Amino acid sequence: MNTTTMQLTLQTIAEPNRFNIVELLKKGPQSVSEIVRALNIGQPQVSRHLRILSENGLVRSHTKGQMRIYSLEAQPFQDLDAWFDSFSVLWEERLDNFEDYMLDFMRKEDK
Repeated sequence: MNTTTMQLTLQTIAEPNRFNIVELLKKGPQSVSEIVRALNIGQPQVSRHLRILSENGLVRSHTKGQMRIYSLEAQPFQDLDAWFDSFSVLWEERLDNFEDYMLDFMRKEDK
């Protein structure tokens, strides 16, 4: 995922209702009416947010009878997960430095 696409993904899910829709869809595919009931917001609002999520490649839909069913597109979220995981090196290095500091401190205390 390039930087622009990742920024767009983060901007898209930063809106609270879209974030809540993504949270719901993590549990599995949902119809618009199920999302409306779960979030207790109007159907036009939910449809607008689903359209934005779809236009930015975060959800896909298919028709089942009279219902439109939405589900998450996995790839953008896998890309975000990989990006966040890249920070683990930074934290591991800081924890190693802290461990070294504490061991050195304890050695000085024993003397």
